[in-house]
Amino acid sequence: MRKFPLILLLTVVSMVLVFAIPGVVAQATSTTTTSTTFSPNAGDKFLAAGVAFGLAALGAAYGVGQSGAAAIAAVTEKAEVRTTALIFVVLAEAIAIYGFAIAILILGQTG
Repeated sequence: MRKFPLILLLTVVSMVLVFAIPGVVAQATSTTTTSTTFSPNAGDKFLAAGVAFGLAALGAAYGVGQSGAAAIAAVTEKAEVRTTALIFVVLAEAIAIYGFAIAILILGQTG
């Protein structure tokens, strides 16, 4: 459990290194003589959408793991709490759906 923050930090740093630095280099070396509809900040939108969905999915996975384990333990002791336990697992999974919706909203923005 102690390795979780370290893994999260390494994941975020590697995403920044992989996606942000090539975009900065491409902006610095590009000329303004070409006429395209590509926005220089389009890569930032993809990075933001990926981070939004990735962190939401990571949080949902952690929530489903914790609530699922507790739900199974509760159902083995008392079978009547099956529906209530399932609701908590579904609520944790909804976090990933919210992250997906935010990523779609970020990618749909103009400018």
